[in-house]
Amino acid sequence: MRNKLTIGLFGFGCVGNGLYEVLNQSGLLDAEIKRIVVKNPNKERKIGKENFSYDKSDILLDPQINVVVELIDDANAAYLIVSEALKRGKHVVTANKKMLAENLEELVQLAKDNKVSLLYEASVGGSIPIIRNLEEYYNNDSLSGISGIVNGTTNYILTQTNYGKDYDTALAEAQELGFAESDPTLDVEGFDPKFKLVLLIKHAFGLNLKPEQLFNYGIRNIKEQDVRYATEKGLRIKLFARAQKNGNELYGFVAPHFIDSKNTSYNIDNEFNAVSVEALFSDKQLFLGKGAGAYPTASAVLSDISALQYDYAYEYKKSAGSNDNLEFTEDFFLKIYIGSEFIEAIQEIPFYSIDEVFQSKGYNFQTGWVKFSELRQFNFNALKDLFFAILPDAFLGEEEFGVKKEENLFLQVFNS
Repeated sequence: MRNKLTIGLFGFGCVGNGLYEVLNQSGLLDAEIKRIVVKNPNKERKIGKENFSYDKSDILLDPQINVVVELIDDANAAYLIVSEALKRGKHVVTANKKMLAENLEELVQLAKDNKVSLLYEASVGGSIPIIRNLEEYYNNDSLSGISGIVNGTTNYILTQTNYGKDYDTALAEAQELGFAESDPTLDVEGFDPKFKLVLLIKHAFGLNLKPEQLFNYGIRNIKEQDVRYATEKGLRIKLFARAQKNGNELYGFVAPHFIDSKNTSYNIDNEFNAVSVEALFSDKQLFLGKGAGAYPTASAVLSDISALQYDYAYEYKKSAGSNDNLEFTEDFFLKIYIGSEFIEAIQEIPFYSIDEVFQSKGYNFQTGWVKFSELRQFNFNALKDLFFAILPDAFLGEEEFGVKKEENLFLQVFNS
């Protein structure tokens, strides 16, 4: 039996307006928006002022409203709204990945204690239904990895740099198109995908991580020479949020990756997102969809609202004992590329082995193996004269890297 949903909507920006339109156009849901609360009473909007309120109590204290949809851009204010709504026994749908990543354990417990649902499909990947699939489709499959493009802004910029535009020009275009904020820091320094990775790890592997536990490096420092290196090698640069399981260990981080044409994300361009899931029984599967824009995100919000008609709630099955022995670690090795105008900047990075070195008056680069726990000690987002990216198929645990080094040493001695 379907539940009648009476919605209180916080925020009427790009996504809020999109939700209002798609909800009214769909005609498939037994749901109505009773009240919309916004912050600025003087802002021009597409519908009349009689539709708006300016006090959050108009929603939170209304007993007829049983669903709160939170679509504001202030994570702290969103936390206060969401936590209060849950305490008052109202279902919550939100797209605020920063607020969720910073407070997930508390909010999940609040929803459980008050016997309501907290849904947030729109917080990761725009229109891609990745969280619901991790919850339902993969609930009995052992996952080994999840990775991909979960930020449309950076993917648009990287697509344009691949076409020969410099970073500043591509960023300006992204801002003009509405894909990037006037202050793009959260996107281009990898914070936005990091918040999303916290949520993906929770649903894929059952671990509760805080954002500060995950390393994030973005694309702000990319230079044309780095793009040229990728082109010459038949590679493309993508900003990946990535979590990989290796035995009882889990690795996770956000960083640029060089990927080859075998990678399923190789031809995913512009504002599109793509998430690849690797599992024991279902092998590798790709989820593709628009990751930016009013309607793609609003469609994910609408999907959550629709699910509430049938009392849907996340079960977090992966958190209930199936991965009790899994530990998050930073003790693994990566093969990376580092480029800089200054060779001294590259030499500051502790390489365990070096595969390729190029030096010239204008630009230098080096490839080789580094230990991730040492690499993450550097604040790469602040190092404007240096860019690094992960090379393809370059991911080894400590024991695996030790074996690789011994094999390489044996071959050197054997061939000498």
